[in-house]
Amino acid sequence: MGTGRLEAFSDGVIAIIITIMVLELKPPHHDTSWHALRELLPVFLSYVLSFVYVGIYWNNHHHLLHATPYVRGGMLWANLHLLFWLSLIPFTTAWMDENHFAPLPTAVYGFVLLMCGVAYVILQQVILCVVGRDSVLAQALGRDRKGKASIVLYAAAVGLSFVYVVVAQAIYVLTAAMWLVPDRRIERRIGQGSGLSPDQV
Repeated sequence: MGTGRLEAFSDGVIAIIITIMVLELKPPHHDTSWHALRELLPVFLSYVLSFVYVGIYWNNHHHLLHATPYVRGGMLWANLHLLFWLSLIPFTTAWMDENHFAPLPTAVYGFVLLMCGVAYVILQQVILCVVGRDSVLAQALGRDRKGKASIVLYAAAVGLSFVYVVVAQAIYVLTAAMWLVPDRRIERRIGQGSGLSPDQV
């Protein structure tokens, strides 16, 4: 089976996740002042951070499947596992911003990010077991230092949430920023193998 159906289903779930998150941005009723907007700032910032994270996973997921020639049963379950953890981001985002970034909600938010990272690594490994360790995808991923570093950072932030909550939040932001830098490993490898430029992949 090709990857088209799997990617379409995943795209649909991710679109719903973003929709649920944006519904938490409720406009102030009967108040048109700047003060009312300032009170919504924590909610908006939480939304932006979570939107960036979901966007990062959508982007990397697209490239991962683009380098995968076919789908096997294990990939379907590994993909569902990733989508499960991604689907919890709206809940943890809302809990964190509604409680003004309190330690426990901040830790739970980080735990969900941690599990998203773990689930993505599992999906990568399941795909590599099918396509082979000598495949284009395996060569593109290499040792995946950035992915492993992210998991370590999330785990550290979860612990720090109960001691230095601001530091934990800073780690979430910095980790997202780290992934905002375009990761073109897969694009480059596919381009080299097909004769296309990365922009054509």
